[in-house]
Amino acid sequence: MSQLLLQVLNLQTRLLTHRGALCPVDGVSLAIRRGETVALVGESGCGKSMTALSLVRLVPRPGRIVSGQVLFDGEDLLLKPDAEMRRIRGRRIGMVFQDPLSTLNPTLRVGHQIEESLRVHGVARGPAARQRSVELLEAMGIPSARERLQSYPHELSGGMRQRVMIAIAVSCEPDLLIADEPTTALDVTLQAQIMDLLARLKAERGLAILLITHDLGVVSQFSDCVAVMYAGQIVEQGPTADLLQNPRHPYTQGLLRCVPRLGRPDLEILPIEGSVPDTVSPPPGCRFAPRCPEAWNRCWTEMPALRPHGEGRTVRCHLYAEPQLLAGEGGME
Repeated sequence: MSQLLLQVLNLQTRLLTHRGALCPVDGVSLAIRRGETVALVGESGCGKSMTALSLVRLVPRPGRIVSGQVLFDGEDLLLKPDAEMRRIRGRRIGMVFQDPLSTLNPTLRVGHQIEESLRVHGVARGPAARQRSVELLEAMGIPSARERLQSYPHELSGGMRQRVMIAIAVSCEPDLLIADEPTTALDVTLQAQIMDLLARLKAERGLAILLITHDLGVVSQFSDCVAVMYAGQIVEQGPTADLLQNPRHPYTQGLLRCVPRLGRPDLEILPIEGSVPDTVSPPPGCRFAPRCPEAWNRCWTEMPALRPHGEGRTVRCHLYAEPQLLAGEGGME
């Protein structure tokens, strides 16, 4: 787990709207090592899914990546020709999208869709591709795998469709799997099964995983590191256990206060007031300031930098700025 696989540096993506330029990914930096699971967490609308699409250059038009680097095995994906990126997507980077029913082709049988991935990337053809498809479905825990190859997506349960999506994503033995809310719309039992499946694939195949989720329970069980995202920016990063036990950014603290704790009925569940700001016209200072109980005068006028704070930890908050910078500042508002 020591070898760096993916390094994202100051990535910025813009979407043109009738109201102006929206910036859902605004200077994002993160790193993933081989065999490591990094969770990207935050509320809906904070830019998690757009970050994932930006990493593999699938930003929908009229959006575009305007700056930054996406270094995959040391090579910048943003500089690759389109044809080479198509070879990398699916072959070296697999993706599991939120809604398999809308992602899978409803007019094609499941077997055809798995075999297509194997054929396009030169892994297998003909009978070999069919046998490989059976083995993949069996590895995903789908019973009667050979018969299921003849099914259309709408004939499968939600859990089975998600397993088919994962089978396609890992069919070419990728180095990195991007899983965007892989348990959305599944019941609790199926959520656990899908996450256990991803954990097993990681252990067996040495996969690195970028797990995009808002479920901190999933994060605590299945990730090695966490990056907390708010309004297009990373506001806190660190090892999972350390970050969840000792959150430093007020936003991270607020997220954890929203989660019920087993055996602690005395702990009140406190929602974060307000909503994620519009990145067409974000607040001039810290983007969390309008919702932050710790906000003070500097927070409203100056954007905090993402600074190191402890071993393996970074935080974007004026509360953790260098002491000399805080000298002479006004107090809390």
